[in-house]
Amino acid sequence: MSSKTFPEKGAQLSRRDFLSLSGLSLFGFFLPPIADFRDLISDQQGRVASGKITLYDVPSFKGREVKVYWKDTVLPIVDAIVGDKEPGYNRIWYRMGEEGYAHSGGIQPVKTLPNLPVENIPKEGVLAEVTVPYTDAHWGPGINHPFAYRFYYETTYWITKLVHDNRDDPWYRILDDKWDFTFYVPATHLRVIPRDELTPISPDVHPAGKRIEVRTNEQLVIAYEWDRPVFMARAATGADFSNGRFRTPPGRHITFHKRPSRHMTAGNLAANGFDLPGVPWIAYITDSGVAFHGTYWHNDFGQPRSHGCINLTPKASKWIYRWTLPVVPPDQQRVYEDYGTAVDVI
Repeated sequence: MSSKTFPEKGAQLSRRDFLSLSGLSLFGFFLPPIADFRDLISDQQGRVASGKITLYDVPSFKGREVKVYWKDTVLPIVDAIVGDKEPGYNRIWYRMGEEGYAHSGGIQPVKTLPNLPVENIPKEGVLAEVTVPYTDAHWGPGINHPFAYRFYYETTYWITKLVHDNRDDPWYRILDDKWDFTFYVPATHLRVIPRDELTPISPDVHPAGKRIEVRTNEQLVIAYEWDRPVFMARAATGADFSNGRFRTPPGRHITFHKRPSRHMTAGNLAANGFDLPGVPWIAYITDSGVAFHGTYWHNDFGQPRSHGCINLTPKASKWIYRWTLPVVPPDQQRVYEDYGTAVDVI
């Protein structure tokens, strides 16, 4: 937990205040400052999350363009720095190897961390997360089966069985929670999440003492225990698109419905629709589907850009998921109650 001073409820944040509070962190929530980046993370990689990214010779969109990379290219991140004054909401740039600088908004920080397969999967299944930049899910166990989806780093899925293909390579069978389909993914690419990572945070705090504030003007999420702020993260809330306004609804809500993974789909993919498997750490606040959740399709927090939800980094959304009520037991895929932690969208 940071020792920095927090603003009073409803207070406006200057850019300087915001940068001080966030520590200019790589992931957008409490981590050491950018100056410590190289000591903090080794073998860091970045996946191009947007359609393409341009590398510049300096950390500025005014710099000279040196190279273009397309979606899902994985490059080494060797440094993270504060760049030019624009865009003001997110001034973090990554140095990609020795080639140049890319704005952080289009780069998902990733790692390549292979795993040992788990043989004994419980009958009810178990939660797992992707630990490589991406992995391809197939309709059967083996690369000869048709491609189904691409699963990305830190997305989460419900594993139901370990199987082997005709080359004896291990694959996990995954139950899709949206369509009730079954996919198969190389087992070394997913990590079974231990139960101690799913335990509640601050369970001793009375439920009435927990509250979350979503400040849409500053694009901040702040969690309070009584009147003491204990967590802050940059967010990306609801925005206006060509096919309508998708603002995060203001007012008092509660986190009544939670699930550790969700295949989210909506609309026409050609007109701002989406089809996103494995969205991690969801805490719904409305019956229409507005929720806190992890985000892997962008890293551009600090401005509105969602369809109403509160986009967070996977790590920040996991903290919210564990801290809020109701609690989701590790062996269950969801809870739906008539109570939850208070959320004020202002």
